[in-house]
Amino acid sequence: MRKSASLVLLATTGLSLVPASAAAKPKDWQRVSDIGAAVLVIGSLGLPVAKRDTNGLIQAAESLALTSLVTEGLKQAFPKTRPDGSDRKSFPSGHTSRAFTSAATIYRRYGPAYGVPAFAMASLVGVARVKGKKHFWVDVLAGAVIGTSAGFLVTRKRGNDQRAVLIPWGDTKSAGLTFAMRF
Repeated sequence: MRKSASLVLLATTGLSLVPASAAAKPKDWQRVSDIGAAVLVIGSLGLPVAKRDTNGLIQAAESLALTSLVTEGLKQAFPKTRPDGSDRKSFPSGHTSRAFTSAATIYRRYGPAYGVPAFAMASLVGVARVKGKKHFWVDVLAGAVIGTSAGFLVTRKRGNDQRAVLIPWGDTKSAGLTFAMRF
């Protein structure tokens, strides 16, 4: 698929998720956040598959795993009642953290042409979690920080996948090799 066609598809998918009525019910917003987060997660894993980018797929999966681990750990450590009172797993927002991880991974790996629309959709997911009465703004902001951090920490730009490098060096008195490895 051409880049411009991908952007149009992503943008129109995001726009079609927004409830038409300003007085939309919380369930409508919850559906928006469910679909938006799922589209971003599938996109962050599917884009590398479509581009035959094995390292990108691995990095996206690692980013999502790290985000899930941190998010679920914080939910257990800081039980906070949701605005709708349904349970005590409000902090941080899992939908938002996964959406922002996916957006950050897409942005970091494939650049702003793919990443900016992904971040716009991730922002929509965060707003929808608040409008859907599932989270407070602080929950969404924490999820966005966790997700963006994990995506940028784990993902490298495409073409910069070297994990180990051997660098020869020398000066007037000695010479040698330096080995560097990225984990």
